[in-house]
Amino acid sequence: MDTDRIIDQLHIYEKKVLKAFEDSDRPLKPEEIAESQEMDIKSVMSAVGALESRGFVRVIKDVQEYVSLTDDGRVYAEEGLPERRLIEVLAGEGELDVSELAERAGLDRKESGIGIGWLMRKGWAKIDDGRVSPVQEGTPGRGADEELLQILLRGPVRPDELDDRLRAAYRDLAGRKGIIDIRKVKSHTIELTPEGRRLLERGVEIVEEATQLTHEHLKTGKWRELHYRGYNVDAEYPMVYPGKIHPLRRIINEIRSIFLALGFTESRGPVVESAFWNFDCLFQPQDHAAREMQDTFYVKNPPFAQLPTDDLVGRVQSVHEDGGSTGSEGWQYEWDVDVARQSVLRTHTTCVSARFLTENRPPLKMFSVGRVFRRETITYKHLPEFHQVEGIVAGEDVNFRNLLGILREFYRKLGFRVRFRPAYFPYTYLSTECEIYLPDKKSWIELGGAGMFRPEVLEPLGVETPVAAFGLGIERLAMIRLDIRDIRQLYQSDLGWLRKLPVTGDLQL
Repeated sequence: MDTDRIIDQLHIYEKKVLKAFEDSDRPLKPEEIAESQEMDIKSVMSAVGALESRGFVRVIKDVQEYVSLTDDGRVYAEEGLPERRLIEVLAGEGELDVSELAERAGLDRKESGIGIGWLMRKGWAKIDDGRVSPVQEGTPGRGADEELLQILLRGPVRPDELDDRLRAAYRDLAGRKGIIDIRKVKSHTIELTPEGRRLLERGVEIVEEATQLTHEHLKTGKWRELHYRGYNVDAEYPMVYPGKIHPLRRIINEIRSIFLALGFTESRGPVVESAFWNFDCLFQPQDHAAREMQDTFYVKNPPFAQLPTDDLVGRVQSVHEDGGSTGSEGWQYEWDVDVARQSVLRTHTTCVSARFLTENRPPLKMFSVGRVFRRETITYKHLPEFHQVEGIVAGEDVNFRNLLGILREFYRKLGFRVRFRPAYFPYTYLSTECEIYLPDKKSWIELGGAGMFRPEVLEPLGVETPVAAFGLGIERLAMIRLDIRDIRQLYQSDLGWLRKLPVTGDLQL
């Protein structure tokens, strides 16, 4: 240990605290140090904290209890406890009715009830059929609790200074509300450690120190006379928590940047949507299970939404009922326009793709990121509200292989290896689900679905080219990226977790 270097790095207040122990082999109180070194208590404790962290002093903490009387307790000490006042009346009157006894003793109903209870507990009286009578003639002698009240009249005492008899009385009084007040007083004693003693013996000089060089020092030449405090390059530094974007938002921004770099156009759509755009135009039958109340949030106000042109509505109706001009048989049921007008919270962002296709002509590439809503039970892996990224690619030469290539490139940019397996969706054919590989778990996990829009979706929208579509979940991807097991953590205000997340690394945009 380089003692000289350590002494040079000590603050002047730390040196003064050490100097206080030069003529003392015993622990010192902070007040003693403050007095001998002409310091204030705050400076002493600050210096002690710094010295303790480096092992030069040890802080001995002690907590002492002091017992004193409350205002009511002082009255009881001077005038007598309720049971004492009651027994004094009984000693002179004999057997009395409860209410009459309380009146003669000058006690209210509450004090009387407490007093009679303690009469029974102390064995001073008995009660029979509402009448109280003393157990013995005369007035009982003063008990330990009454003796303690008289002692407390003279000032606070420490329970550990009482004998066994008075300590038992103290416990009784502590159980009776409003008689005694218990105050805990914390005290500190500072003890020099062997390392601190060796440092002190090496020689600690009190010299005025400068912690920084000022313009005035340079101008007057005073800098030549100053003693500069050394810097401890090994000192602990404070943790700094800079402001940062929420990790879920950062991942969403990263996803947006990938699709924008791939030449996609970003689009948005309303959160409150009509069942027409959310289900019907995507060739989802009106009796499909996903449209039931237990799966979809139906909006009460407004209960119905405005539908697009009659021509588009008619084409969608025709496709549902008999396949229209697509060559399909449709769903073979009577389509209800009132069902299509119902307002819902969108269950996916595919409705944004449907709207976009009616307003834009191929070739095109579009993606959308937004919140979707489903009636899910809240668990560690499900929420009724989450994010989805949706996208479409439309053009004469677009095919299923192009779709797989786009998704493979997207997941490659995110750092994942992806595979595809067959799937079924009402509005796409061919259809696939995307799975990414997790090396640490040596397993695959599904993250979304994709496929080629069916003719029954495209024909009513007036689209004559192939359209590849995909919809991918974001929260599950965020859980993998952030290594969390509970999806709810993404939406909880856990400042400790948020502060510890890195600003750089895998989440770098």
